[in-house]
Amino acid sequence: MSPKAIPAVRPSYQDRLTAAREGPVRLTSNENRMGLPQSVRKAIVEAFEDANIYPDDSGVFLTEALADRHGIEFEGIVHGHGSTDLLRMAVPSLAVGHSRIRLVMADPTFEQIAGYAEPYGVDLLHVPLERPSWAHDIDAMRQAVDEGSDPALVYICNPNNPTGSLTPVPPLEEWILEAPESHLFVIDEAYFEYVDDPRYRSLDRLAWERPNVVVLRTFSKIYAMAGLRVGYAVAHPHTAARLKQFKSGRGPSHTSNMAALTALADGQIIRRALDANRESKGIVLEVLDELGLGHIESHTNFVMHDVHGDVPLYVERMEEAGFLVGRPFPSVPSYNRVSLGTPAEMRSWADTLRSFRERGWV
Repeated sequence: MSPKAIPAVRPSYQDRLTAAREGPVRLTSNENRMGLPQSVRKAIVEAFEDANIYPDDSGVFLTEALADRHGIEFEGIVHGHGSTDLLRMAVPSLAVGHSRIRLVMADPTFEQIAGYAEPYGVDLLHVPLERPSWAHDIDAMRQAVDEGSDPALVYICNPNNPTGSLTPVPPLEEWILEAPESHLFVIDEAYFEYVDDPRYRSLDRLAWERPNVVVLRTFSKIYAMAGLRVGYAVAHPHTAARLKQFKSGRGPSHTSNMAALTALADGQIIRRALDANRESKGIVLEVLDELGLGHIESHTNFVMHDVHGDVPLYVERMEEAGFLVGRPFPSVPSYNRVSLGTPAEMRSWADTLRSFRERGWV
């Protein structure tokens, strides 16, 4: 290797992490900007005492706690490295043993399951969300499933990401109850804790009772544990056993398990996050209304809103102003998704948006 080809020495990981933390405010990945509460931080430090052993025991403790939380038996809980890991397990749990399956999902929605399905030769069917409610179009999705003979994997993110919109549960539940067991319904409830709407409830009980339903939950959002990667599925014991065939190793680390257990037991975490989220959302909606920028009604910790212009350029300008906001979504070309940070961060973001209006950018 010539001297010119020798790579420069990289800065330390700590330096790079510090630079990222002190860089633009991250309003792009729907993370909980409040961060971990002290109870969970303390549990993580104490868990280091047992970091030399495998997480089997703490995994059992967490499974028991989650089963109690959902009012089901131990056999109905499956751990994963975040709920996306459960999406990865769900695809082969249906695809293996079939020459062809279909994946039916909304447009736009959380897209990761489509990437997991690609190696299995899955036929991908996108169904646009209803307008103006932005709910899943259950009738159109049912028609897409009924038109084929192959088993179908139906993915429903409710509330939906990136729109934050809600799909009423009764028509969805009716479809599931009438569908053959050859179709697997994966209901992603990553933002369940943020919802306060009488049209909405979890389908966890249905997942426990029926082998063709899986409900996903995560500790990444309201519990502020995105970096610790803890998610889980609620499923019928037969379906849970099938999912576990595609599990990667022993699941989350001992440290992550103990953090999740502590978060479940800390009754203040959800209240604290909801209070901050409510205040931050109020700041966002106020400035959007002030500037006449339309938005989709959100039941989550993010808001999708109109920018009256070129979204990639808007994203670039926001980064220059110190904020990382959501990427473009082709099916909603003039809208941008902003994650809700702390109230202070959202006040600063709102002032930036007002400055964009003064320059004629939005």
